[in-house]
Amino acid sequence: VQLQASGGGLVQPGGSLRLSCVASVPGYSLDYYAIGWFRQAPGKEREGVSCISSHDDSTYYTDSVKGRLTISRDNAKNTVYLQMNSLKPEDTAVYYCAAGLFTPCTKVVGTPGYSGMDFWGKGTQVTVSS
Repeated sequence: VQLQASGGGLVQPGGSLRLSCVASVPGYSLDYYAIGWFRQAPGKEREGVSCISSHDDSTYYTDSVKGRLTISRDNAKNTVYLQMNSLKPEDTAVYYCAAGLFTPCTKVVGTPGYSGMDFWGKGTQVTVSS
C-alpha cells in the first residue's frame, strides 16, 4: 500500500483546509483498512487526530479537534479526506495519513504515539498563522 497525503498549506486562524490521502491498495479493497490522520508538531509526540474505521466507516476524533475536523472516505477513488475548519495555531503540524488492516480506530486516536498502522504516507505541512 502506498499513501500520498496532500492539501497542506498556510492558513490564517479560523480558516479551512482539506487534506487528501490517496491510497494504492493492490490486492485489497481500501475498505478493509482503517485510515488514520496523525500529526506531529516540533518537539511533540505524534498523535492520532482522526480515524475512519474499516467496513462501517465509523469516525473517531481526538477531543481537541472534535467539531472542527471531519474525516470521510471515497472508496471508489481510494481517497480519504480530512476537512479542517476553524483552524487554530495549535493545529500547526505535519499531518500524516496511515492505513491499518482492520486496526481499531479506538487505538489510533486513544493511544499517544500510536505506531501500529501497517502503512504510512509522507506528511503534509499545515501551518496556522496570521
